[in-house]
Amino acid sequence: MRRPADYVEQDDMTSRSHRAGNDDTDTTQGFDQADAIDADDDGASFDGFGSGDDVGTGPVDWDGDQFDRADRSALRRIAGLSTELTDVTEVEYRQLRLERVVLVGVWTEGTAADAEYSLKELAALAETAGSEVLDGLIQRRDKPDPATYIGSGKAKELRDVVLATGADTVVCDGELTPGQLIQLEDVVKVKVVDRTALILDIFAQHAKSREGKAQVSLAQMQYMLPRLRGWGASLSRQMGGGGGGGMATRGPGETKIETDRRRIREKMAKMRREIADMKKGRDTKRQERRRNAIPSVAIAGYTNAGKSSILNRLTGAGVLVENALFATLDPTVRRSETPSGRVYTLADTVGFVRHLPHQLVEAFRSTLEEVSDADLILHVVDGSDPTPEAQLAAVREVFSEVEAHKVREIVVVNKADAADPEVLARLLRKEKHAIVVSARTGQGIDELLALIDDELPRPDIEIEVVVPYDRGELVAKVHGTGELLATEHREEGTWLHARVGRQLAAELERFVVVKN
Repeated sequence: MRRPADYVEQDDMTSRSHRAGNDDTDTTQGFDQADAIDADDDGASFDGFGSGDDVGTGPVDWDGDQFDRADRSALRRIAGLSTELTDVTEVEYRQLRLERVVLVGVWTEGTAADAEYSLKELAALAETAGSEVLDGLIQRRDKPDPATYIGSGKAKELRDVVLATGADTVVCDGELTPGQLIQLEDVVKVKVVDRTALILDIFAQHAKSREGKAQVSLAQMQYMLPRLRGWGASLSRQMGGGGGGGMATRGPGETKIETDRRRIREKMAKMRREIADMKKGRDTKRQERRRNAIPSVAIAGYTNAGKSSILNRLTGAGVLVENALFATLDPTVRRSETPSGRVYTLADTVGFVRHLPHQLVEAFRSTLEEVSDADLILHVVDGSDPTPEAQLAAVREVFSEVEAHKVREIVVVNKADAADPEVLARLLRKEKHAIVVSARTGQGIDELLALIDDELPRPDIEIEVVVPYDRGELVAKVHGTGELLATEHREEGTWLHARVGRQLAAELERFVVVKN
């Protein structure tokens, strides 16, 4: 791990004591407290989310946290984000494997609680990517600074926090421009990663199928292309010019970075062709299901809301279930039956998250078509989350991008066994077409199955036929894809009164009972 030139090494016990606030020269009181650190710029200071020095006096007419101008512009620590371990040997072992990160966010809108929640979600993303979170800071600004994201003065304060904690990476809660990344790195002297790059890294770790890996690679290259940069002479080193560099390098020549950009564009074009070829297989299967009039249900929702657990409860599919963000990237389609015996398909899709990178939405568009082409969406939301409404809004934003907002939707509030009853009641008041379940305990699953049966589109052609006994496959199709109203075994064959789709109605046309 590269340390800046002016960094002074400390022994392990001193570092931990310094971070815990036991060093007399350090004014911080530890990560879980919000105390001030003197700053030289803007007259600002680190502070907590309290209302200043008068917090302890308890005002009589309290109308919410109020900040003076200096407090509003200060960096604020967010308590409870640290994942640093206390056991010395385990800490030293994890330091060999994990990046040590400090999180920083810019609070531009919403409440202080919203800003804290966003940074805690970023901490969960960082842990999923394999990092150890040391500290988390938030600054109140009207908009991110166009140069260094948090401003030059606050960037220097962030540099002090990086030195004090021994972090080797700073993770920003937003998408930074190439210029912001470069200038912030120049100040803090460690690697800077934004939220988009972090999510892309998690997707790259979790992709298993060939299509999933290709989609993630395409998204990463789209993100990397405008942020590509060289170091020193490699920026201006020329290729070609004398005709000795081979095809596409003759002429006046091109710099090394121009060559790298061209190669990335070529790889992106190749990836798009590969994804288009793989999409054909999924399209073929989808068309076959449509031809057989098999209704489709898509499970979608926020990451780690329990979508795969719901799928396993409904179908017994045995899909990977893990308490981690983006555990499912590759869509899983399974066959299931309603309580009345109607066959339908159930597709588990990739989870969504707030500020999902547009590169991922574009790259995973072929996968997300499972949602937009479905007859019904089970929108799974985490009932144990304190702000499930924010999850619903983030997912519906992606629905609009993939043109799935017109598909019928059932809001499935999962994790009822761990949810706050008041949160559940509030959610059910706002969402009229919702049901509360627990995939872990099985609560509400039977009611969900019955609701799916009611909501699935029903066959629109009513027929009355007598099918010969040697055409049993047609009877099976009526049972599987149609809605059987009555049946009777007669001498000439099986009499059926049912509703079926157009395709099956055409196959049964020759056996229709002619009424006098």
